Amino acid sequence: MLQLFPAITLAEIDVLSVVLIVLALLGGVGAGVGLCKVLIGKTLGQARAEAKQIQARAEADAATAAEKIVLEAEREALERKEKAEKEFETERGELRETERRLAKREDAFDRKEESLAERERQLQSQSDRLRQKEEKFATREEALGKREEEIERLIAQQRERLLEVSGLSVEQATERLLRRVEEEKRHDVAKLVRKIEEEAEAKAKERAREVTLMAIQRYASDITSESTVRTVEIPSDDMKGRIIGREGRNIRAIEKATGVDIIVDDTPGVIVVSCFDKVRQQVAVEALQRLVADGRMHPARIEEVVEKVRAEMDERIQKFGKDAILEVNLRGVHPKIAEAMGKLHYRTSFGQNVLRHSIEVAYLCQIIAEQIGLDGRLARRCGFLHDIGKAMDHEMEGGHPKIGMDFAKQYGEKEPVLNAIGGHHADIPSTSFYTPIVMAADAVSSARPGARRESMERYVQRLTELQDIAMSMPGVTEAYAIQAGREVRVMVDAARVGDDEAYLIAHDIARRVSEEMTFPGEIRVTVLRETRAIEVAR
Repeated sequence: MLQLFPAITLAEIDVLSVVLIVLALLGGVGAGVGLCKVLIGKTLGQARAEAKQIQARAEADAATAAEKIVLEAEREALERKEKAEKEFETERGELRETERRLAKREDAFDRKEESLAERERQLQSQSDRLRQKEEKFATREEALGKREEEIERLIAQQRERLLEVSGLSVEQATERLLRRVEEEKRHDVAKLVRKIEEEAEAKAKERAREVTLMAIQRYASDITSESTVRTVEIPSDDMKGRIIGREGRNIRAIEKATGVDIIVDDTPGVIVVSCFDKVRQQVAVEALQRLVADGRMHPARIEEVVEKVRAEMDERIQKFGKDAILEVNLRGVHPKIAEAMGKLHYRTSFGQNVLRHSIEVAYLCQIIAEQIGLDGRLARRCGFLHDIGKAMDHEMEGGHPKIGMDFAKQYGEKEPVLNAIGGHHADIPSTSFYTPIVMAADAVSSARPGARRESMERYVQRLTELQDIAMSMPGVTEAYAIQAGREVRVMVDAARVGDDEAYLIAHDIARRVSEEMTFPGEIRVTVLRETRAIEVAR
């Protein structure tokens, strides 16, 4: 107040003014209090009304919630009741089904019990009958025993009587009896052998033909027979004298350097080179051709040319071996084995190049092995190396299978390959499936038309051996080798040999031919038996 009215002093204010101010203040306070009371009363009324409304709504919500809870509880109780009724109904159905099955099983048990009782009665009846039969059998057995004793006694008496009459001992009589039985049963044995062979051939021939033909068709290489060069052409007969040299020193130098025999005869225009070793023979032929072309002929020049040709031949042999190994796709082959295989290029067997033959056998082995589920790679290796012994068999003792097996073993080849090398001519037993495969492929390669040729002397000798083996059989009257020695026709005496015994003769001839002769491919044995009825009309 003092700040609001700074110009008025306390002295200037009179008593009335003070009273009025006091009264005004008191009235304002009263009015404010009254107003506050009115406002507070009104607010309290509104709050009470709102509280009542809130309470009413809460009571209504609570009643609604309670009703919902009651309804939800009733619904859950109803669902539980329905579920319990369903489970009860299911259990009741299962119980009825179980009762039905039990009743059915009980009926089955009753029927089975009746059946068992019936069988028991039947068994009892059979047991009684068997007991009666046993008693009868015992009686008959006793009677048979007595009869057997009597028969043995009579047989002994007859045997003694027969021995007295015949004048033979028991051993002699037994021997004659066995001989007679053998003659009587020989026909049955021949028939059995024929039946077994026909069944085996019917099963095996078709499969073997299929595999062999497939192998031949898949490896249809050209077969060329290389002729070994044994002659060297010379421009004139004067060159023969220069080849011989003064006092024969040139020809001796050539023979010493090459290890061959030089034959200079009256044949015009050629000289002959003779040597078992085809590699040395090839070296000598090429050295002579160069010396003849060069014209210089003296021992020092001869040695120089021969050494040069021999070095070139060694390189050529290595190349032939490596090329062949690459062609058949082999791995891990020792260089010495490759060199030996290269030498086979200069070896021939019945006119067939042995290296080309080995390559062909390798592929045939692979095809056959794969057709019967074996390892084609290993079969190819066995077939390729099977004739490796021919590269050095003239330098060592023994046949080429054994020499080749020892040589391959020395340079790390494994057992299946070694057995195929040593056993492809049946010199040793086969210990793996690859050895018979090599034998079959070797025969296929050798027997192909044009693959091999043989000399006239050897051909005639083979035909004679075939006929001699056939004629040595009992009952054979004539034998002829036909089809260039691929078949032998045998005629037998119809009075001494039956139809089934003819099969035995054919089998025996084929076995002896396989054991005693060496031949490429296979030889068919045909036995002919005929009966001729001859009568003369007069």
